[in-house]
Amino acid sequence: MSEPSNRFQADVIVVGAGSAGSVVARRLLDAGASVLLVEAGPGGQRFPAVDDPTRMHELWDSPLDWGYRTVPQEHAHGRRLHLPRGRAVGGSHNLNAMIWVRGNPADYDDWAARGNPGWTWKDVRPVFDRIEAVDSAQEEQEGQEGPLHILTGYEPSPAHRSIVEAAQQAGLPFNPDYNGASQDGVSFMQFTIREHRRWTTADAYLEPILGSEGFTLVTGAVVHRLLFEGERCVGVEWEREGVLEHGLAGQEVVLSAGAIGSPEILMRSGVGDAADLRSHGIAVRADLPGVGRNLQDHWLVPVIVATGRPIPPSHGLPHTQSHLFWRSHPDLPVPDLQPLHFDAPLYERWMEGPPDGVSLMAGLVRPASHGVIRLSGPSPSDPLLIDPRVLSRHADVTALAAAVRLCQEIAAAPALREEWDAYELYPGSLADSTEGLHAYIRETVITYHHQSGTCRMGVDDQAVVDARLRVRGVEGLRVADASIMPTVTTGNTNAPAIMIAEKAAEFMTQPV
Repeated sequence: MSEPSNRFQADVIVVGAGSAGSVVARRLLDAGASVLLVEAGPGGQRFPAVDDPTRMHELWDSPLDWGYRTVPQEHAHGRRLHLPRGRAVGGSHNLNAMIWVRGNPADYDDWAARGNPGWTWKDVRPVFDRIEAVDSAQEEQEGQEGPLHILTGYEPSPAHRSIVEAAQQAGLPFNPDYNGASQDGVSFMQFTIREHRRWTTADAYLEPILGSEGFTLVTGAVVHRLLFEGERCVGVEWEREGVLEHGLAGQEVVLSAGAIGSPEILMRSGVGDAADLRSHGIAVRADLPGVGRNLQDHWLVPVIVATGRPIPPSHGLPHTQSHLFWRSHPDLPVPDLQPLHFDAPLYERWMEGPPDGVSLMAGLVRPASHGVIRLSGPSPSDPLLIDPRVLSRHADVTALAAAVRLCQEIAAAPALREEWDAYELYPGSLADSTEGLHAYIRETVITYHHQSGTCRMGVDDQAVVDARLRVRGVEGLRVADASIMPTVTTGNTNAPAIMIAEKAAEFMTQPV
């Protein structure tokens, strides 16, 4: 490989043009800074499977997916789980189900209580308000003129109407707005969809500034390491088409490479657990043992229901359109379960069944199990060792068992049983005993694509960034993505990641 040749310079370099990086780049450019945005994936083209909300499943293990796999999971029957992550302008917002969930207010109050001032629900709620442009067919929404289009008030598919009715028959209240005063109950989802097309932060924030003076987007650039002068981060080195290039930042570098990518880049650059880094021959820049630790995710287990008649296809909407928030135990202060529903049968490879059906995916969103990401070597070509330690805490198994039982009750309710001739296929008799249900959970558990926490914000010796997202022990470097979450939010993490990016830009443009 050739030595670094092409050189770029800007006030700020942002690594990663995903949900968070697109926002940071736009807000800093608007504030008058010159910005260099570096993205590993391709740019300058639209992908039909990305634009079409019904084709999400085609994107996993495609060229737009980093295709990460975990190490074998001891408590999930030794399986290696696929962790889809976006590798394109728009990042994982290209691959997700487009579900917009702010999170529970208690999530943010807890972040602040852990020594992070400025992150209470009172602090972050106005940020969500200014992000969102709500499109509702039911009522006018005033004061929400943000760049990101949020679709509500659409006509759900007949199957989802029946699922929501069945959930109410099983005893859950209907909640017209889970992003409102309370999450609890069954709801129709809100989506980042505009005019029947996936609408990402790259569309909303980046598209209007492409070609603008002071903004440079470099795609196809795999970051090797951060560049330092003493304790200050001064730039980024990347590889593009076999050539090493680098950019120098006059003010700051912002890592927005996600909960897997950001800790990987930090560790390869010498920021992490000193003993681990030295074992790979990496010179230590800052001894931060928390880098790569505190890995959290949400988990799903399928309850698959066959129907006696075909499910009409959805047009311009994903196969998942309804979900619910509930508690595995009534004494819990906030929901820990988020089953989400698909109007299609999502069979595992070892399963079989008819082509018509629905899937009620039992979801856990407040996991007790935490994991770690480690390097296997110093090079970008060395595979990451990703160990979420899924179901390593038995509390997660029992919570998911409660979620499965709830989904089974919904599947047996009249709205599905009588209107659709529905009958349960899985887990079926596999869950006739507690032991059988727990074994089924370990055999079928999959990620909900919400990795977070690996560069967590805080004040103790495991914290990586402070409350203003500055990397501890390093000057000129911040992290702005889901990796900074002290605890994963209650629900889908795309909206909180975008909020985090808005807050990062605030910190950089409104210094104390």
